[in-house]
Amino acid sequence: MNKHRFKLLSALFFTIGILACQPEKKSPEGMQALRLSENKRYLMTADGKPFFWLGDTGWLLLNKLDRNEADQYLEDRRKKGFNVIQVMVLHTIPEKNIYGRRAMIGEDISKPDTTKGNLSTDSLQYDYWDHLDYMVDLAGKKGLYMALVPVWGSPVKSGKVSPDQARSYAEFLAKRYRDKTNIIWMNGGDIKGSDSLKVWQNIGQTLRANDPHHLITFHPRGRSQSSLWFHAEPWLDFNMVQSGHQRYEQDTSRKETLHYGEDNWKYIAADYQLKPTKPTIDAEPSYEGIPQGLHDIRQPRWTDADVRRYGYWSVFAGAFGYTYGQNSVMQMHRKEDKETAYGSDELWTSAINAPGASQMQHLKNLMLSRSYFDRVPDQTLVSDQQAEKYDRILATRGKDYIMAYTYTGRDFSLNMGKIPGGKVKASWFDPRTGKTDFFGEIANTGAAKFDPPGERKNGNDWVLILDKV
Repeated sequence: MNKHRFKLLSALFFTIGILACQPEKKSPEGMQALRLSENKRYLMTADGKPFFWLGDTGWLLLNKLDRNEADQYLEDRRKKGFNVIQVMVLHTIPEKNIYGRRAMIGEDISKPDTTKGNLSTDSLQYDYWDHLDYMVDLAGKKGLYMALVPVWGSPVKSGKVSPDQARSYAEFLAKRYRDKTNIIWMNGGDIKGSDSLKVWQNIGQTLRANDPHHLITFHPRGRSQSSLWFHAEPWLDFNMVQSGHQRYEQDTSRKETLHYGEDNWKYIAADYQLKPTKPTIDAEPSYEGIPQGLHDIRQPRWTDADVRRYGYWSVFAGAFGYTYGQNSVMQMHRKEDKETAYGSDELWTSAINAPGASQMQHLKNLMLSRSYFDRVPDQTLVSDQQAEKYDRILATRGKDYIMAYTYTGRDFSLNMGKIPGGKVKASWFDPRTGKTDFFGEIANTGAAKFDPPGERKNGNDWVLILDKV
């Protein structure tokens, strides 16, 4: 063999070796599809890493923002630790985007108005679906998953979508986006599953038949959960709760719902007991900055303390994540808007800086800081008489740690000995700042009483962390 040929073969084998050692290529977005954990309680990435859903409610992103504005919004949410954006594909029927391009021909969602090819170089040529393609890819580049609502509940309930139209439309969506790894399907849209049941079943079944890899759930009406109608459906991968926007005394739930009031942890606890086991999440609690009870804008507004309470209550009760929302952001309130909903008086560009939006990442970081898939809710940890409403203590534990959340900063006692060791390390975690302060080692036997920092009042919330020594 001559030297020249030997060098060529050596280079070829070296190149083949390099390629063989390279990791498997990911999607163009550089993201992995999500799947259920082995115990069916949580989500994880395709390679088995824990995924804590920290969602933001960007319902009208597609309808209200142009591409530059979308980049500003998504980049802000990325920096604040969010990893899922909940978006309506069709809010109304008919529907247009910010560029005036219509989503469908006439008012028939089974006839999407598409242009040949992707005319993405000229804003005047963006069709509705090109714009959604762009949004999905832009989110993917920022490490964000898009939880897409195919069609909101109100136009369906008004009779603008037949079961056959729903099936055809869902097939179009599934085939167009099934190769995008950062998609989650959110069937429904602020509606009871019993309203237009056949439409929701057709959408769910058709998405699953044509897109077997993406997760599918159902976004229900306020004060209800998807499990009431669809828990046993093969197309439903995980349950979703909308705990709603009312105070305890404002709850007007009808007999068919469960009258849990603000106690969103009760929805999670109910789902947690169901068989077959499926993950669950509160994907629409009270939004920061929205009037309590929604419709009377003279009412007090929900604050960052309230959205923290909903987050820690639901996660400690067994949820796999949490979705935050802000009144002006969820509707993308622009200065050009002639009308706004629910008393929104702030532009979205300012409202993205609401304090609760920055505080939500502390919940995600806390849950990812300890062993993940072994975590369970455990109210037997609370040894004193359990209080109700805002004084409720929610407790959760993993193999080597315990966490207990108080919204009011009241004293409480825990039963020790639930994790190994003669002693445990005790710390206070501040949900407002994400800082942890160690305060000592205590005996891991009997009952121990804990006194959180500060005075007892609503919004003086703390997480007690007990770690194995």
